[in-house]
Amino acid sequence: METKSKGYDLSIAVNDFDLSYDDVGEGRVPVIFLHGFPFDKTTWEFQLEFLKFTYRLISCDIRGFGKSTDESTHLSIDLFTDDLIKFMDKLKIEKAIVCGLSMGGYIALNAVKRFPGRFEGLVLCDTQCMAETVEGKRKRYEVIEDIGENGVEKFNEGFIKKVFHPDSPANKKEIVDQLTDVVFANSQHIIIQGLKAIAERSETCTCLDKINIPTLIMCGREDKITPPALSESMYVAINKSKFKIIENAGHVSNLEQPYEFSKYLSEFLSGLGGVGVESPPLKKTRILNGSESKNMNQPSWFSGFRILEKR
Repeated sequence: METKSKGYDLSIAVNDFDLSYDDVGEGRVPVIFLHGFPFDKTTWEFQLEFLKFTYRLISCDIRGFGKSTDESTHLSIDLFTDDLIKFMDKLKIEKAIVCGLSMGGYIALNAVKRFPGRFEGLVLCDTQCMAETVEGKRKRYEVIEDIGENGVEKFNEGFIKKVFHPDSPANKKEIVDQLTDVVFANSQHIIIQGLKAIAERSETCTCLDKINIPTLIMCGREDKITPPALSESMYVAINKSKFKIIENAGHVSNLEQPYEFSKYLSEFLSGLGGVGVESPPLKKTRILNGSESKNMNQPSWFSGFRILEKR
């Protein structure tokens, strides 16, 4: 099923499923955002609002997550990458800049490894390049077994606690609550399949020195799932890379510190040259609450802030 070509919650048939995506802004080379596990494309809302006056931005619901429903397929990072490339083909996108957080970073690295000619830039957020360790894989499958027997509630609640900075549950309660809703919206099948995809991922560390496109690496200072040391090791290995630490953030740095994250991303994109369109600098002109958002189908991930004008 195909719908209008620009806007929010679009849908297109790709690789035997309907992929849901947002496509906003204008630019020569689009930036494609890939969310983490077990999130959805709405977690990129702030970045789309922040950058849409200057760049073409596309955020995808990865197969099985959000509105890209698939309750039957065995999921894998390789399959997610195949979906990405076929999605780009369907939209006639020859080259893109890919930005992936956590599991989205695994997909981005897999894509750049397998299809290097399709990308002009790479952004890796709160992610890493290693395959799962033997012990890590054993623990993941123990979790999968527990979910099969007892349901997802225990896993979901524990996972949400792990992804945030210690201060966020008190200081950013709205964001925590919204992400909780996103996580609990997944079926038990998708949680299990996502965990299996992560457990069985291939390493991409040995390919980092072959990446020859501009790369930005960002990580929350308090990321306990993929600590900054893992990002730093990728920064050392990738020649054309920059590394930014996001202070006062955990594993979801784009949600916990959206302005700092988006500022670093904007600076990176502007340094590539010719990616976006000529535009005056953005200014935050006023603050709206979520009910006033132009995009009524999306949650307000940043406590109602909207960048409404450019001047």
